[in-house]
Amino acid sequence: MTISRVAIIGLGLIGGSIGLAVRENLPDVATTGWDADADVRARATERGLVGTVCDTVADAVAEADLVILCVPVGAMGYAAQAIAPHIRPGTIVSDVGSSKRSVGDALRAALPEAVVIPAHPVAGTEKSGPDAGFPELFRHRWCIVTPPAGAPQDAVDAVSDFWEGLGAKVEIMEPDHHDLVLAVTSHIPHLIAYTIVGTASDLEDVTRGEVIKYSAGGFRDFTRIAASNPTMWRDVFLSNRDAVLEVLGRFTEDLSLLQRAIRNGDGDTLFDLFERTRAIRRSIIEEGQDDARPDFGRKDH
Repeated sequence: MTISRVAIIGLGLIGGSIGLAVRENLPDVATTGWDADADVRARATERGLVGTVCDTVADAVAEADLVILCVPVGAMGYAAQAIAPHIRPGTIVSDVGSSKRSVGDALRAALPEAVVIPAHPVAGTEKSGPDAGFPELFRHRWCIVTPPAGAPQDAVDAVSDFWEGLGAKVEIMEPDHHDLVLAVTSHIPHLIAYTIVGTASDLEDVTRGEVIKYSAGGFRDFTRIAASNPTMWRDVFLSNRDAVLEVLGRFTEDLSLLQRAIRNGDGDTLFDLFERTRAIRRSIIEEGQDDARPDFGRKDH
């Protein structure tokens, strides 16, 4: 199965980056795009995020071999319903959502004539909108493809090859397992970041100015995460509710253990935990998923 025309629905950070990455890495693949916001469509045209920014979703998807829905997970069902009358039977429809079981169910329900192959590029920044995209976003990052049982292998291969063509590393995973893994590695860290930044801003004995002025490195990292798109993350927590609550329960138990260790002066428990987590950080760097430099090797895009 050959993908020669890709339609991108939603032209923010991820959708725009896909379009730019296709242009840079897969020049023989034609791209169309559409966004519900007319101002976003205008800016996407100015930046050349896709080959053709269409005025209607119907025009964007009509001839596509692959349609990628780059909208918040809470809007996936609506987006799928919008494209359903306009795609050809057998068109591959994928997405970029951070939760996979609920999204896959919504896409298959709305698109019975399509071949639904969900995917999740594990890449992003705290920025959003059509000015945030850049073609290197997926390079050396993982894209997790979560095909449903019985999915055509040639379609799974086509989606995998597409993401590898953009520079990503591809892993095939069951949707439920993906949701549990991402609850641990992404969703709960975001929830913690939103909470600690909110707590700091609400402290009566510490002014907002002091929080900003005296922020140490750890708090600054939390604020970077907590600056992520609020609509997207609201939808992520609601759509991945079961896995998030499961991991959050375990985290709450571990936090209570640390609270007792600090109260009881149990330095051994604290040291053992910190030593284990330090080793995990080293493993992430060795795996090439981050950089040991002070700025984590990130460029300001």
